[in-house]
Amino acid sequence: MLRHLSLLVLCLLPLIGAAAPQAQLRIQGSNTIGAALAPALVTGLLEQQGASAISIVSSDAANELQVRARGSNGQALLIDIAAHGSSTGFSALKSGQAELAASSRPIKPVELSELQALGDLNSAAAEQIIALDGVAVIVHPDNPLPQLTTTQLAQVFSGQINRWEQLGIGSGPINLYARDDRSGTFETFKALVLDPAQQPLADTARRFESAEQLASQVLGDRQAIGFSSLATVHGAKVVAIADGESQAMLPTPALVASEDYPLSRRLYFYLPPGQANPLARALVEFAQSPQGQAIVTRNGFVGQQVQSGKVQPRADMPRRYLSLANDAQRLSVNFRFQEGNASLDNKALRDVQRVVQYLQARHKLANKVVLVGFGDAKDDPRRAALLSRLRAMAVRRELARSGVELREIIGLGDELPVAANTAEQGRIRNRRVEVWVY
Repeated sequence: MLRHLSLLVLCLLPLIGAAAPQAQLRIQGSNTIGAALAPALVTGLLEQQGASAISIVSSDAANELQVRARGSNGQALLIDIAAHGSSTGFSALKSGQAELAASSRPIKPVELSELQALGDLNSAAAEQIIALDGVAVIVHPDNPLPQLTTTQLAQVFSGQINRWEQLGIGSGPINLYARDDRSGTFETFKALVLDPAQQPLADTARRFESAEQLASQVLGDRQAIGFSSLATVHGAKVVAIADGESQAMLPTPALVASEDYPLSRRLYFYLPPGQANPLARALVEFAQSPQGQAIVTRNGFVGQQVQSGKVQPRADMPRRYLSLANDAQRLSVNFRFQEGNASLDNKALRDVQRVVQYLQARHKLANKVVLVGFGDAKDDPRRAALLSRLRAMAVRRELARSGVELREIIGLGDELPVAANTAEQGRIRNRRVEVWVY
């Protein structure tokens, strides 16, 4: 009898192993990315590779799922995605529990130091910007609030302003809804809103790991205000935001693509330079491809495809800029720089390639492009104008390597700020180069 049982167990072992294959790729981190965008990108990659029987299966654990498929060679494929917050992605890389980290904010210096054994995660190969997003400030659809400044926003979420009548609308208490401490969305909101005002989040705020749950709660509460990704607004009213002297802006695709919207942010995959996992590398490249960026757009985020559009002329525009608004079109991409120097950041390096491809396709490589540089305020306006022109010249050097001959370079100093110059984050956003095409 025992001999027969032993034979039965030995026969069943291969079946047990086949029923629970090991994951070929493990992705951990941002809930913003992991809830829908990451599985959509994985599905798109597998379809491109000829996989079949692709399915997305929810796990018993909240905010965890699996993408299952059958490879073109018949192999069972399994990709694990755990979406508990950006910080958990870096922790998983450190512990060896993930090959790829998803993050809705840039890696922190302390995380960079802790993961240095894996290589330079700040390098262009490791830090992959896969999408753009705007942190949307949301209220109940019946709320008449049209706009807030970042200062008012900090006062609301720190509890200094705690009743709607203090904002000149309605009455009653303001109910705060925020993401939890592991969330990159919260980290972004904290860095762009609370930290510049040196204010903590109010203890009365309700916290959520899931962006979907937060948006659902705001939709059911007329006294609510919260913040969420663009992809999870789900019918809530979005409030326009102004930072410093900038105009109040809604997180429209154009203003998020240019990163002019005050609460714009980048969404990242972090792939350690020494990572040999072929699916991880393939997914990163697929996410950057036109097919991957189309999936980004379909999932409610802002893709990085270069587009052109007219800019509405305004009376406060400098004369040379007004001429561009009247006669040329602005591209959707802005070039920005590494903190503390004039080197293009990792997104800008990719954007150079995208701009060149756009110009080549439209036969505009020669004498059709104007670069306009901007900067933060300086004690000497002439120095601000010079620095803004030097930034534009740094972009010209990169474009020239691909045969782009410019029509003109303009340096406008601290004109037309998109953020307050009182905090470093705002100054970095004001240091930008726009691309205009005739």
